Amino acid sequence: MSRRFTTAVASDDRGMQRLDAWTRTYAPLPGIPDEFVDADGRFRPHWRRMLSAFAAFDPSEMRQLFAAADRRIRNRGLSYRVAGEKDERAWPIGRMPLLITEAEWREIAESVCQRAELVERVLADVYGGGGLIASGALPAAAITGSVDYVAAMRGVTPPGGRWLRLYALDIGRGPDGGWWVLGDRTQAPSGCGYALENRLVVSQAFSGLYSQLNVQRLAPFFRALGAGLKSAGQRSEPRIAILSPGPLSLTYSEQAYLARYLGFLLVEGDDLVMREGRVFVRTIAGLKRCDVIWRHIDADWCDPLELNASSRIGVPGMFEAIRQDGVAVENMPGTGFIESRAMLAFLPALARKLLGQDLRMPNTATWWCGQPQERERVLDEFDSISIAPAFGNELPGMTGRSSVIGEELSVGERGRLRDAIATRGMDFVGQEVVRLSTTPRWVEDGLEPRPFVLRVYCAATPKGWRVMPGGFCRISDRSDARAVSMGDGVESADVWVLAEDPVEVSSLLPSPDSVRITRLLGNLPSRAADNLFWFGRYLERAEATLRVVRCLAARSVDPDAPMRVGRQALDRLMGVLVGWGAVDATTLKEGAAAASDQGLRDANRHGSALSLARSARTAASVIRERLTYKTWELIGQLESAIDVAADRPLTAGEIVDLTDEGLTVIAALSGLFDENFNRGAGWVFYVMGRCVERGANTCRLLRQFAGGDATEQTLSVMLDMIDSQITYSSRYLVGVALAPVRDMALLDPFNPRSVASQVNRIDEGIATLPVLRRDGILEEPRRLTTLLRAELATERAESLDDSRILGVEQRLLALANAIAARYFLQGAAHGRAEKITGLA
Repeated sequence: MSRRFTTAVASDDRGMQRLDAWTRTYAPLPGIPDEFVDADGRFRPHWRRMLSAFAAFDPSEMRQLFAAADRRIRNRGLSYRVAGEKDERAWPIGRMPLLITEAEWREIAESVCQRAELVERVLADVYGGGGLIASGALPAAAITGSVDYVAAMRGVTPPGGRWLRLYALDIGRGPDGGWWVLGDRTQAPSGCGYALENRLVVSQAFSGLYSQLNVQRLAPFFRALGAGLKSAGQRSEPRIAILSPGPLSLTYSEQAYLARYLGFLLVEGDDLVMREGRVFVRTIAGLKRCDVIWRHIDADWCDPLELNASSRIGVPGMFEAIRQDGVAVENMPGTGFIESRAMLAFLPALARKLLGQDLRMPNTATWWCGQPQERERVLDEFDSISIAPAFGNELPGMTGRSSVIGEELSVGERGRLRDAIATRGMDFVGQEVVRLSTTPRWVEDGLEPRPFVLRVYCAATPKGWRVMPGGFCRISDRSDARAVSMGDGVESADVWVLAEDPVEVSSLLPSPDSVRITRLLGNLPSRAADNLFWFGRYLERAEATLRVVRCLAARSVDPDAPMRVGRQALDRLMGVLVGWGAVDATTLKEGAAAASDQGLRDANRHGSALSLARSARTAASVIRERLTYKTWELIGQLESAIDVAADRPLTAGEIVDLTDEGLTVIAALSGLFDENFNRGAGWVFYVMGRCVERGANTCRLLRQFAGGDATEQTLSVMLDMIDSQITYSSRYLVGVALAPVRDMALLDPFNPRSVASQVNRIDEGIATLPVLRRDGILEEPRRLTTLLRAELATERAESLDDSRILGVEQRLLALANAIAARYFLQGAAHGRAEKITGLA
């Protein structure tokens, strides 16, 4: 970096030295990314201000700021998934935002709105009158060659009159400083939620600078997007759902965040059902109408009755509901063919035909080889242009490659590709090779220039097209990238549009007089109820397993434990772990320490504490939009607290410490739910899941440690398992005895860990849930809890035996099945709640 350049951006020697250290050699201007200078080589003033502010920080201060940003990402659970991978990755946020002035952004926004209107008109024509095809302006093969063209939508009038609700396009800056369109995104554009998350993290890291530079806010855009979705519904208060492929979606974290931020339902295909031309959500109160669906799945998977019959993530009958105007789906199925590269070849001419204007922002020069003249041009310039698939993302005959340049191919590859273009040209396009402009990327305490792609979003609102003042910026880790997509080495940067005047603070909060006050949420979707219930069950199973493992490990530390505690108690503790699937029976030969270790963290044992923690996390991932960031963080901490030192066996002392840590995390989770979770139906199902599991586990432990052959040692273990040693000692001055222990564990309604207490809480929770029929007859879950509650209230500890305790356990499990049959997807969700219309 030249000293002249450094002096221009740093006001003191220390800042100058830091900037010298931050930059690397880069041609044509030493150390200067393209974004730093304009087309005339002058340094952009906004970047000078940004770098001067950065120069005020010591390297250690910068590292602290970036470390704080990384912690926020982990705490918020911000993540993404790479195709083919099972586990999510932490979101790779860039350290430096991309800066764009208000004047430059105004031109970008106007260009985006123009292109959005063009695409909307093309879609209306293709699925409507078909004039473009009839006139020859748009070849039919350029449309039907795409798998994303949906013939079933021909002649359909979209709700609200629009095919697009959210449009996006990828743009890059060219060598001349101008912006070029690299591709359109009309299917189900992703990334706007990540852009919002980027803003929250980066603006907190550089809060002072964020205010000084007058960065435009994103909240008004999302308010307008929400208003646009709402306007598509037929009712004044429409029910809006985000249709997700599920937790294995590459962008599920974003979908959950958008649902939480905008207050929409997050649903999967199984949550929805079509009846009589309308789409309904399956809820614990029966079917409830869904007015608007913001889809995040490709059209081919939306309706297995009319498109991909193998789809398990769509809604059978959705297209028929659309045709009957029974639901608004945004974006409309069939919009995805606009994304094909073949369409890039025709949009400039279509703009002149449909809008009477040239495109304000040109797209990459593209020639579709389905036309003889264009095909010959591509073959003539084969060595100097990029060859890409006209439809899809993979070149036909070249597995794993999305584009190639002729001169980079071997002789054999060149020949095969030329023959393929000559034989079936409609599958290929030729494109001008694009050199992406560079922006600064923070690398090892320094700035390096890296290519970037900016995705800009445009929403159709009741007041027209509205562009998000910012976007989703992806920065490559390679200096010569031609395309940038999220994957290894790619970062996502916040985009700051710098206003000329101070920016008014804005949020999604509506005006006070426009909000109808309510204290309870709407009807809980069946899938959410199911996963909250099982989250509670898995969490309780993990706690019970940790208690057994801890008890076993603690006693194995004591060399006199077999004599003091009794061999019978140790054997039965290990037997419980075997029965629960936490330990393999052959492991018992290695002793209590080995059994404790396996029961704690063997991922191959479905009943181990580690496996149960992961199952709890999986259940929670489906309802992530209903959980706070702290709750999600603690759920992850439970797994990490257990999964340590996988390369060696743990000592008994280490096991005790790890179980204590795991139990502490579960206690924190329980406290967080108790203090912060709204006491609606979701809370009831979480509590019922924990109570069912705790009650059943207590019955199993009673039969093992407080059965007919119980000893003082086994009864002491039983009290440990239900965390009641102190309570028992305060009530009974004599030693442990069978009847008092059974009473405390099974019948005592004042002991929060007794079976009776669990049944009482379940009964009280069910009483608050909606019913399907108003005929005065108890539904099956309520009938079972009423019977069991009465039985436990009238039972006497002295008359208990193993068979009666087993009967209580079996009735608890039957109750769990009744809850599932009534409230979850296979139950009441298939019918609508009965409405009382007669007079008494």
